[in-house]
Amino acid sequence: MAPDASVLLLQLTDSHLFAEAEGTLLGMNTADSLRQVVARVMAELPAVDLMIATGDLSQDGTVASYQRFQAMTACIDAPHRWMAGNHDEAAIMADHFGATELMQQVVDIGNWRITLLDSSVSGSVPGRLADDQLQVLENALKGAPERHHLVCLHHHPVSIDCKWMEPIGLRNAEAFLAIIDRYPQVRAILWGHVHQHLDRERNGVRLLATPSTCVQFEPLSEAFAVDRIAPGYRWLHLHPDGTLDTSISRVPGFEFAPGFGGSGY
Repeated sequence: MAPDASVLLLQLTDSHLFAEAEGTLLGMNTADSLRQVVARVMAELPAVDLMIATGDLSQDGTVASYQRFQAMTACIDAPHRWMAGNHDEAAIMADHFGATELMQQVVDIGNWRITLLDSSVSGSVPGRLADDQLQVLENALKGAPERHHLVCLHHHPVSIDCKWMEPIGLRNAEAFLAIIDRYPQVRAILWGHVHQHLDRERNGVRLLATPSTCVQFEPLSEAFAVDRIAPGYRWLHLHPDGTLDTSISRVPGFEFAPGFGGSGY
């Protein structure tokens, strides 16, 4: 893609698929909700330059669930990139897909560099960027000072004013943000995990969180609370001058009454 071209990026996050097609999370069939979100993408964004999946592709960490995600998103005609979330099994993802472009962590497209970091910790809900991941970030930023940068991870690196989620974000956010602050070419940070929309700014850097393709969490909640709002996705137009336009789109007419008879969060 030419450096003077705008890039259309699609983000899907927190699909929580199971090996079984009928698997449910908090009463929602996650494969069915992903199917509806992908149908929305296909209707609204017929041409995408890059699709990224920012973690929790799977709820049970099985190979079958990742194969299901791959099959369900195959209609999106663009390069795909994945990263792990706290419900994923990063080792399984690496074993079965690590030799493919799906797990590539640095993507240069248009006048942008997109870096995807693995903040998952096996057996842990909170996240942490290991030293090697911080080094991936540092090298990516240092290696392309002429490009605009979008940095992606699963866990939220800042407070989202949702009390119950405070302890389960990125545990070493200070180290991460210290690197971000050293490189003025960073334009935005993008994540999943929180199952809700957020758009803020910190030191001139856009901070973006995106709804899940399944169950949504209620913003600004003190305790765990499920929202009735529909699942969706985020699109981003990354312009060659470093500006970006972004919004979310939700499945229309989606009705959901939270239940707790499924497999839980």
